Amino acid sequence: MAPETPEAQLPEGAEGDAGESAQAPDRPVDGAPRPRRRGRTAVLVVGAAVLGVVAGTCTGYVVQANRTPTPLPPLSQPVVKQAKGEAEPLSAAQDRRVKTDGDLRKLLVARPAGARNAPYPVGNDGWMNLASYAETFEKPDQAFTDQVTSEFRRAAVTSWRTSDTHYVEIHLVQYRQEEDMDARGEAENGTYWAERHSGSHGWPIPGTGDGMAYVDSTPDREPGYLPLYSAEAHAWRGDIAVDIYVNDTRAITKKEIMSLAEQQMGRL
Repeated sequence: MAPETPEAQLPEGAEGDAGESAQAPDRPVDGAPRPRRRGRTAVLVVGAAVLGVVAGTCTGYVVQANRTPTPLPPLSQPVVKQAKGEAEPLSAAQDRRVKTDGDLRKLLVARPAGARNAPYPVGNDGWMNLASYAETFEKPDQAFTDQVTSEFRRAAVTSWRTSDTHYVEIHLVQYRQEEDMDARGEAENGTYWAERHSGSHGWPIPGTGDGMAYVDSTPDREPGYLPLYSAEAHAWRGDIAVDIYVNDTRAITKKEIMSLAEQQMGRL
């Protein structure tokens, strides 16, 4: 097995807002960029729900206190004997962590036949450290703090081109997830911004629950440059978030981005 990349060391007490994806514009809320998740509005909604539950519970106690106690039925649950012996550990085929705790690069989808190295390969030997990953966002400092808070563990990456203009990049970003489902949150963040990108059309990725793939119907245009079309996919499985990006000067098909997404999720 190939050696793993050194995992990110998390400083204690790190906090911060989330960084926006490099593929998406800022979304202003009252003149300020919106955090990636756990916004103030969500906190207020949760607080209101808790107050409603407390009020309902108090009313229930008052009603119940004035009622005559109802005798309980006799217990009829049979006694279950405790099993003896030791449980056998799961096999490698059954235990997903055997895969994901090993060399994460081996889970990246393979390059297609005839593909060449990208002109500017991402990462170093298939790995991308926390600082490099934060640089893929529009606001690296904000993204860095957010990834520390989200318990970033490591990221395996690959990229290639099939022509002078057709470029593919894939990230597998793994989180420790000791407190929250951060891989899911990372995928939802990518989906959030992709859905707000002008002209994007999205489709669910089969077998992923809430994974989505997107194709831009209109290219980005800048003076002196060829038009740039893009497609992307975001999904998650366990503690790994998957980001796939495709760029070309020609329109990208739904079939291509969906095929890449299905292949990559299948390897997880």
